[in-house]
Amino acid sequence: MIDAPSLLLLAGGAVIGFLLAVLGAGGSILLLPLLASGVGLPTREAVPLSLIAVGLLALANVPPYLRRGWIAPRPALVLGVPALAGSWIGGSLVKAGLVPEALQLALFAAAALLASWLLTRRSTLPAGAVVPRVSLAGGGMLAVQGVLVGLLTGIAGVGGGFAIVPALVLLGGLPMALASGTSLLLIATNALVALLALGHWPGAVASLLIPLLLGGMAGGLAGQLLAPHLPELRLRQGFAALLVASALLTGVEAWRRHAPPTAASMAPSPSPSSRQP
Repeated sequence: MIDAPSLLLLAGGAVIGFLLAVLGAGGSILLLPLLASGVGLPTREAVPLSLIAVGLLALANVPPYLRRGWIAPRPALVLGVPALAGSWIGGSLVKAGLVPEALQLALFAAAALLASWLLTRRSTLPAGAVVPRVSLAGGGMLAVQGVLVGLLTGIAGVGGGFAIVPALVLLGGLPMALASGTSLLLIATNALVALLALGHWPGAVASLLIPLLLGGMAGGLAGQLLAPHLPELRLRQGFAALLVASALLTGVEAWRRHAPPTAASMAPSPSPSSRQP
């Protein structure tokens, strides 16, 4: 019989795979609170596990976009190379113990709230529009956005698609379909670099990847089949609502882990010799 945590991860993986397939975003922004609050993992284990799962699921959803030509190389390089540098720096800061666990979760919660607003912004170009050249000013903003996304990837264990997609649409001028496909490729590479920078393989909880990936593959297949028939705006609005719930849940978890211990928890437990028979 499948236990409750495995069912939770299976269902969560399905939602994450579906969102990655149709939006090119939404993976680890939901996975980290699922692992930290739902399963109760410490961030030392939850962050690398999130990076592995989301990186693999993003990579699995890239081929359909490649077949349709929905990858934009120039904006991917302008945003992606600074993002890789940011991922390495963020992961190295965590590895050095310079980012407390509560701060990791708090940064994640703040990013999720920002993403809930960004992802409700509509693309101004249809899916088949010609991709405009990235201007010098737009390219500079994309590079700065890339560094910030990379830092968040390394520190909080998120792929950054929630910020990459709006950046490519609003700053790079890409239609939503191109932004989604490009985002998936960047998510996979960012997650790999951040994982290498962290230098920690979550071997003790690696078995949790099985239900996550199984659910993610099922959700990804469903998303690829349904994506052409789903209204983009309603889908992104629904995802924004999920982000708000995710941010609140993670914020509560960050507060709980940051709260000072109570007097009861600090009191020494009685030794066996002092207990009454």
